[in-house]
Amino acid sequence: MDRPALADFLRRRRELLRPEDVGLGTGARRRTPGLRREEVAALAGMSADYYTRLEQQRGPQPSEQMVQAIARALRCTLDERDHLFRLAGHNAPARVHRADHVDPAILRVLDRLEDTPAIVVSDLGETLVENRLAVALLGSAVGLTGNERYQPWRWFTSDSERARFVPEEHDRLARAQVASLRAAVGAAGPGDQRAQDLVADLEAASAAFRALWSLHEVASRWQDHKTFVHPELGRISVDCQVLHTSSQTQALLLFTAPAGSEDAQKLELLGVVGQQTFAR
Repeated sequence: MDRPALADFLRRRRELLRPEDVGLGTGARRRTPGLRREEVAALAGMSADYYTRLEQQRGPQPSEQMVQAIARALRCTLDERDHLFRLAGHNAPARVHRADHVDPAILRVLDRLEDTPAIVVSDLGETLVENRLAVALLGSAVGLTGNERYQPWRWFTSDSERARFVPEEHDRLARAQVASLRAAVGAAGPGDQRAQDLVADLEAASAAFRALWSLHEVASRWQDHKTFVHPELGRISVDCQVLHTSSQTQALLLFTAPAGSEDAQKLELLGVVGQQTFAR
């Protein structure tokens, strides 16, 4: 771990970012350029004290997961992300077909969606980034570990995941989950161990998944219509638009409703209701 170089890189990257680059209001005039340390810490999901110690060359070695979170918060390119990993004393993640690193361009789009729930997901159904309204609508799925990271796993092994959607849509959504996963596995090929392990674990854990997997349905989703069950606002029907990256391994999902509709009003209320506690 190169503490001086790590501290310098973090500070310089932070100073290059403007509040509007990460979806924050400009607020009062700032005495120094860039983001504040506590803002970067909040974006990375860590304490301000921990991040400050890293910039002051006093912090412990951050984990690989923490470095990944900092890279996202600072909107690093892949080259900058790899450099950050090496400064922190870790090997840079391999640049394989599937990457957990979210491209800064798609993050910039997400940051500007202040009035629209939106998330970035991998082709295996892992939520990589989520905005404030998405958390208020769906609950947070960022930071889950093991197979719990993947929505197909949660769908077929957890009643609480399915309870987020109206019962009459469960069968359709289950088939869509499996067909989408089949498309991702096929595109990645037999060498993608992460995808192969997820399918094997699902087949072992869920008879319902095995039955749908045997149908060999394949479909990549570009749009959908879903009805969520919110703990305070009740049913909220939304159109889901899916914007894929060029590699097809990540997608930006936007949840909207027709202007003036009751569902649109409920989406507006999410900003007032705020984040609820969703048991996973």
